[in-house]
Amino acid sequence: MSAVTKTVWLLESRLFEPISLDDVANHAGVSRTHISHIFPAATGFSISGYLRARRLSEAAKLLADGAPDILSVALEAGYGSHEAFTRAFGDQFGKTPELVRRQRSLVDLNLVEPLFMDDTIKLKLDAPVFDDHAEMLLAGIKARHTMTTANSLPLQWQKFQQYLGHIPGGIGHAAYAVVGDMPEGCDDFEYFTAVEISGKGDLQPELETLRLPAQRFARFTHHGHISSIRSTIGAIYEKWPPKLGRSANGTFSFIEYYGPDFDPVRGEGTVEIWIAVDH
Repeated sequence: MSAVTKTVWLLESRLFEPISLDDVANHAGVSRTHISHIFPAATGFSISGYLRARRLSEAAKLLADGAPDILSVALEAGYGSHEAFTRAFGDQFGKTPELVRRQRSLVDLNLVEPLFMDDTIKLKLDAPVFDDHAEMLLAGIKARHTMTTANSLPLQWQKFQQYLGHIPGGIGHAAYAVVGDMPEGCDDFEYFTAVEISGKGDLQPELETLRLPAQRFARFTHHGHISSIRSTIGAIYEKWPPKLGRSANGTFSFIEYYGPDFDPVRGEGTVEIWIAVDH
């Protein structure tokens, strides 16, 4: 059983109990840092985000079934007050608990159901190509996202498309996405869409630069449509550690490479996942 599947099993079996990141890591048989990276990669949720969404989804079902009072539902879902529960419920569903209880309906609620994770094991993953890559200077757009709003990544790419081929000093026709700061156990992460440049020069003022250190990468090829890239990422983290080494969890250790033939409209073309590895 994979680390992700073990984690889902633990979270679902103790859905309304306190669970620490140490509990999850020990159960999955991996480090805290590793499970904090692999679970979002494979599922699209941070561990805390998945727990929150699942607890609120089950709470919504109780309310729609006519729960006697909202406070008892809030307490069962792990919230210490009616106010805190209402705020979290509204953030998740865009409706108040009172409205769902009064309407006795789950219509228009984007409920999160239990995950059944084993796809990463079944996916065919080619062996990587190992590459000692020189230092790179990138220019592009940087933004922070959360695991629950990761569907906004295509919008960032759409915004960045207008700059492709028009950035002073651009090298080649490939594009990159660099995942930066991703605090352990947190929902948010930094995402930098960019191209390689020869020097800062006279860049457009809204663009930022990022200098990547020389690193050794394991380069994995993603096969198929870009929409299925999460399965490839999950398979990499499931099948290759500890071969990837400590560098795989470092800052700027994860890069998406989009080759010159990649068509962002069709979502097809050369796509690679670069994972930093120890020398």
